[in-house]
Order: sequence, then structure tokens, then C-alpha cells
Amino acid sequence: MSEADDWNTQIINEFRENDGKVGGPFEGAPMVLLHHVGRKSGKQNVTPLMYMPDDEDSSLMYIFASKAGAPTHPAWYHNLTAAGSATVEVGTDSFDVAVTEVTGDDRDEIYGEQAKRYPGFAEYESKTEGIRTIPVLALRRS
Repeated sequence: MSEADDWNTQIINEFRENDGKVGGPFEGAPMVLLHHVGRKSGKQNVTPLMYMPDDEDSSLMYIFASKAGAPTHPAWYHNLTAAGSATVEVGTDSFDVAVTEVTGDDRDEIYGEQAKRYPGFAEYESKTEGIRTIPVLALRRS
């Protein structure tokens, strides 16, 4: 198991043991477990992520393909955009979501708000400047 897989497994276990709450660098942050299928491997995957709930629509949340400022998009981003749907765990609830990418001014506004709330996201954007734009995906409960 890679170091990243081990890290994710620890977060997933903590999330499930504590009704969707985790500590460490994610303490107090809204967390989601994203279930997705590998577009090439067909393998079931679970990825823990921070999300931002929509302030006006409780059936909508946003996730950010930051990959901690790496120069490439995370695999889960490609899996979700190919599939157009996924399943998520939020707290003790699990449900299906439709996935759409947010672009243009809407993307910039949503990402900017996330960066205000969690300054690490501003750092990620700075690391990727001139290399890639960090995608924002909208997950709508279906």
C-alpha cells in the first residue's frame, strides 16, 4: 500500500468511526467520502475530500481537484467526469450524486470562496499557476 493510500485509509476509518468527523489537518472541515469507479481499471475507489456546501441549495456541494497543488489532475477527477455520477458519504448518510464541472466565472467565484475559508486552497492554486486550473465539480444529490 502506498503512503497516500495508507493516509487515505486512516482518514476513511476515522471518518466512519466518528460520524463523518476527522481530526488533524481536517478538523472542523466539511468532509465527504467520494465513491468512484476507475475509468480504466473498473476498480471501486473511495477518496476522502473536503467539500463546500452550497449556501442556498442543500442538495448541492462542491469538490476541488486540487491534488495539493500537483501539476496534474487527480485520477478521481477523470473518473467522475467520465462517469457523470458517483456515490458519497456525508456524516452517516450515503447517497448518489450527479457530477458536473463548474467553469468560468462561476468556477472562479466558488474556488475563491473555498480559498477564503481554507487558505491551503489558495496555496494550491498558486502552485498550479500557469500549469493547470484546478477544476471545481458540482455534486447534486440525485
